Amino acid sequence: MAGMTIKGFKKRSRRPMSLGDRMFEYGNFIFLTLLMVVTLYPFLNTLAVSLNNANDSIRGGIYLLPRIWTIENYKYVLGEATIFHATMISILRTVIGTVLTVFCSAMVAYTVSRQEFVLRKFVTIAFILTMYINGGLIPNFLLIRDLGLIDSFWVYIFPGLIGVFNLIIIRSFIEGLPESILESARIDGAGEYRNFFSIVLPLSTPVLATVALFSGVYQWNQWFDVFLYNSSNVELSTLQYELQKILQNSNASMTSKSASDGFANVGQQGSGVTPFSIRATMTIVASLPIIMVYPFLQKYFVKGMMVGGVKG
Repeated sequence: MAGMTIKGFKKRSRRPMSLGDRMFEYGNFIFLTLLMVVTLYPFLNTLAVSLNNANDSIRGGIYLLPRIWTIENYKYVLGEATIFHATMISILRTVIGTVLTVFCSAMVAYTVSRQEFVLRKFVTIAFILTMYINGGLIPNFLLIRDLGLIDSFWVYIFPGLIGVFNLIIIRSFIEGLPESILESARIDGAGEYRNFFSIVLPLSTPVLATVALFSGVYQWNQWFDVFLYNSSNVELSTLQYELQKILQNSNASMTSKSASDGFANVGQQGSGVTPFSIRATMTIVASLPIIMVYPFLQKYFVKGMMVGGVKG
């Protein structure tokens, strides 16, 4: 009887869609489908080029599927002797840099979010000013040199330990937490450290995951600081920097061969790879780890951006 009542209620509550509602849904479906195609096509096209014969790719006309399948591009890129070690350095840099950045940014954000902190406005403004005022490349290099971070692994970690953008997002999220929870903990004798580690950090998981994704992508993609500070130390070279060197060497080889043999002969007499195919292969190799990690952080990323951005 109850089942029949609920079923009948569902039937009665179902309102037929009007023409305007149907057009709205169809429009949304078409728009989102086009957006998906526009978003996915560049990646799928790059993947197809990376799996296509390099000499054949020069002709163009590669869209979603390779014309001549091959893995020679990946063998060439991943066959370099320094790639494995550079990948380990990149992974180590990404993991350590992300953990320390999230932790330090959360600590500072919690401090400036407290109303009882007298200098909260001054400290916040001082941090924000650094987003618009920068000393420049040479003063930064001199500072890094004077700090003794040249030819050091920690030059990848310390300069970007606290990002102002990340700080603002975390602070906005923490300010949105119920103050009554922290007050109850203080009444029970909990100090600021206990509140931070036992209450604020667990409740801030969405925004911390968001900042971790930002920091992880930044650390993984960086190569210019390697060029500036550790280019002479092969042991501290990262994957992105090694891929950049491979591309430069390929471009230089292509230029020299083009000058002597002509562009057409390069495609026939080359080593099986071209700068175009190497660039596509590098893009896939560099982006694949981030693509694999993102699905696990997606729900936290969306929630953290929404909650952290509304109040900010």
